[in-house]
Amino acid sequence: TVEMLREVKTVVDTNKIAVHFHDTYGQALANIYASIAEEGISVVDSSVAGLGGCPYAKGASGNVATEDVIYMLHGMGIQTGIDLNKLIEAGTYISDVLGRPTRSKVALALSAKGDNG
Repeated sequence: TVEMLREVKTVVDTNKIAVHFHDTYGQALANIYASIAEEGISVVDSSVAGLGGCPYAKGASGNVATEDVIYMLHGMGIQTGIDLNKLIEAGTYISDVLGRPTRSKVALALSAKGDNG
């Protein structure tokens, strides 16, 4: 990820770059962290409850869960203006409506603890 971003940054201003990762191999948060901490990227695509996917990549799982990204950013001391508890509630709601479990590791962990943030 870092190598690719460095190459892109030779022709595109950093403030015009956004990153988008699926979590198929469990590397989305690591790639987002590297994008932010090492390359100064400030725009990250994600999806509440990890909804979505990629119809073009066989076996690709959903998008990285916004709840997981926000939890990491808050842990890094980055203020997002996003209320993690409300975000988890929204993810739980839409997952229930769709009849599928959330893909957010943070939402699952906090609900197992009986804590939402």
